Amino acid sequence: MASALSYVSKFKSFVILFVTPLLLLPLIILMPTKFVRCAYVIILMAIYWCTEVIPLAVTSLMPILLFPLFKILDSKQVCVQYMKDTNMLFLGGLIVAVAVERWNLHKRIALRTLLWVGTKPAQLMLGFMGATAFLSMWISNTATTAMMVPIVEAVLQQMEATSTATEAGLGALELVDKGKSSELPGSQVIFEGPAMGQRENCDRKSMCKAMTLCVCYAASIGGTATLTGTGPNVVLLGQMHELFPDSKDTVNFASWFGFAFPNMLIMLLLAWLWLQCIFMGFNFKKCWGCRLERSNEKAAYKVLQEEYRKLGPFSFAEVNVLLCFFLLVSLWFSRDPGFMPGWVSVAWVEGETKYASDATVAIFVAMLLFVVPSQKPKFNFCSQTEEERKTPFYPPALLDWKVTQEKVPWGIVLLLGGGFALAKGCEVSGLSEWMGKQMEPLHVLPPAAITLILSFLVAVFTECTSNVATTTLFLPIFASLVKTGLMMNIIGVFCVFLAVNTWGRVIFDLDDFPDWANVTHIET
Repeated sequence: MASALSYVSKFKSFVILFVTPLLLLPLIILMPTKFVRCAYVIILMAIYWCTEVIPLAVTSLMPILLFPLFKILDSKQVCVQYMKDTNMLFLGGLIVAVAVERWNLHKRIALRTLLWVGTKPAQLMLGFMGATAFLSMWISNTATTAMMVPIVEAVLQQMEATSTATEAGLGALELVDKGKSSELPGSQVIFEGPAMGQRENCDRKSMCKAMTLCVCYAASIGGTATLTGTGPNVVLLGQMHELFPDSKDTVNFASWFGFAFPNMLIMLLLAWLWLQCIFMGFNFKKCWGCRLERSNEKAAYKVLQEEYRKLGPFSFAEVNVLLCFFLLVSLWFSRDPGFMPGWVSVAWVEGETKYASDATVAIFVAMLLFVVPSQKPKFNFCSQTEEERKTPFYPPALLDWKVTQEKVPWGIVLLLGGGFALAKGCEVSGLSEWMGKQMEPLHVLPPAAITLILSFLVAVFTECTSNVATTTLFLPIFASLVKTGLMMNIIGVFCVFLAVNTWGRVIFDLDDFPDWANVTHIET
């Protein structure tokens, strides 16, 4: 049996890559209509995306090849979808995130937050989740998690080492800096030392699981709060502009933040309570560290202080990156806040046309990062040494293209473009209209029920399309993920349902059906 499975696994990628298109061919042979041909492309890409038999970014390029061949869209119409306003918004946000990461500003924010909240178990978990969620609002979930996991690892190992040394009478142990985050996956916390009580050992392991998992969940939750925090939010913006061109600026950075940020806070708080309950038990004294040894708290605090000390004082580059970041956020919020005229109305509005968008702001600040210096210019021309006279007067900028090219995940930009191309194909081919007709029975349900159904469907679908390789790598902690993940999905669906049917109704005026969403045209 094992040999048969290994044989199947050996040819799995080959079969999926080459046999899947052949198996789907009867679909377009039996029903040779444009929307069926579009459905063929979408199903094929979905299978390739889920199984990753070829890279995700490469799969995203398939509409450029298949849509013209199947006479769905011409090449010019397809290619323009890969570099739209929404893609530029996301790209600008990614470049700003690269600058934040390059000068370790994200690490300084995270450590400062942890030192502020305290080192009792509940406080520490809340600090990890709060810092991770805040950073994930502005930089990618992956980068945030990769930066936070080594900090979690270091704190947990030092707490364990201090506890073991105290019991053995060996004194304090020194923390070894692991260096690269790729060498520190959350499942590698190793416990050494004399034997301890089974219950106490189990409690410590549970706390380690909770601290590691909380970072992963907080990164996903935090990314929902801003329009550029995660890819799906940007996809929503692009799809709205594509499917409903008359929607104008209904969804922008300010309106999305007003809707999603409270939802993110509620979701984060409920996730924190659930992780506390499932791993540490609902025990106030235990959760808030009344039974935890003071030596462990001091050890954790010492690690955080030492890591923060290594960063040194605020550098000139960090200050400039922080100023650029504040400029970006303030321009985003004040461009068109909705409740008052924004700066865009001063000179960049003519009739119904708004010339400046959130993408304009993102690219402006991104370009500033290649201009603003990373060091103080030296004006002491008279007292300069011979070596200083040879150096250029203007210091290097905060970013250079080599670093940006290496750090920006260009595959995500192509992934977004592929999604927009599919949306355009669905619209032109009539697939969107056909799918809408299949969902007509849902019109008897109230909007709140439809929201709940769609939220559950999306939550289930994202669980099914997880990365197969990642699942294999993290198989040892799969039991913990299943136990916590089901409730996390329920929490997420509940929070989205609450947000859409409360403050979301006011922000987006959901009680009235907008004219721009009416795609029914009657020809006379």
